[in-house]
Amino acid sequence: MPTNDRLLLQILILALLGASLWVLAPFWSALFWAAVLAFASWPLMPLLTRLLKGRENAAATILTLGWMLLVAVPLVILGFNLADHIRDAMNLVKDLQLRGLPTAPSWLDDVPVLGPRLVDLWNTIDQQGAAFFASLKPYMGQVGNWLLARSAQIGGGVLELALSLVLVFFFYRDGPRMATLVRSGLQRLIGDRADHYLELVAGTVQRVVNGVIGTAAAQAALALIGLWIAGVPGALVLALLTFGLSLIPMGPPLVWIPATAWLVWKGDYGLAIFLAIWGTFVISGVDNVLKPYLISRGGNLPLVVVLLGVFGGLVAFGFMGLFLGPTLLALAYSLVGDWIAQGQNPPQNPSGPEQPPV
Repeated sequence: MPTNDRLLLQILILALLGASLWVLAPFWSALFWAAVLAFASWPLMPLLTRLLKGRENAAATILTLGWMLLVAVPLVILGFNLADHIRDAMNLVKDLQLRGLPTAPSWLDDVPVLGPRLVDLWNTIDQQGAAFFASLKPYMGQVGNWLLARSAQIGGGVLELALSLVLVFFFYRDGPRMATLVRSGLQRLIGDRADHYLELVAGTVQRVVNGVIGTAAAQAALALIGLWIAGVPGALVLALLTFGLSLIPMGPPLVWIPATAWLVWKGDYGLAIFLAIWGTFVISGVDNVLKPYLISRGGNLPLVVVLLGVFGGLVAFGFMGLFLGPTLLALAYSLVGDWIAQGQNPPQNPSGPEQPPV
């Protein structure tokens, strides 16, 4: 093919790719989450296909229905119960605003050395809390508008999630063909290293998925145990909320701290102390141990690269950055390593050592 025709064809292909990306732009988030869900559970697809004697459509349908049940059922339970819990929280805030904290328990004054200071601190918090709620009163309308806007975003997120659960079927069914197409394109671009970088991306995303989802599940289970022992109502709903909030940094304290405050308001000080300790060292503490272990297990990348990618990706790209950040850093780390290695080991001259001029 003449050079001009080849250049024209390349420009046409790039233009078509750009137009295609523009058409798909409204669905990027849904496509991304569908790809993550399919990739995270992909080992089940070939196994189920073999059990169903090669019927890929049936296997993809079963896995898609499994995701729908796994995601939709907790959301429905949470939706039906969240309104009641929000109402209870608003009543608690009104009671605190009107009556303040209950009287300091008698045993608090008996604590050696620190007792009188703890009682003074209790009374100070009570007084300042009343003033704090009074100062917030003029802004309650703005808070309501903010919550309304967030509710609209949550509604959009639910629709996006529903679309992702539909698209995941096609990722299951057409996954091998998509992988072959991507591999062929990368081989045209970077040659034999295409398989290495595909494995790098696959391994990084798989470890991050395992680390994030596994840690969220562990924190939800531990939250359910602690809330059940403490006698907090709606422990299952709060545990499901903990699972969702575990996907963002410092999310679980948004559940167990208000639950602890509710126990204090009810006068169950012993259970409140238990839940505060359980939340600090068990629910939130497991994040510092389990997530790094699951993310770093079986990988050759330094853990700091993956963790910086997780937190930096959240800041740069939002929730999608949870997976995009570590993947981009892993690719950059590997590319730089390959470039340095090629510089240290330059290709040898196939014709033998260069002869000195005569």
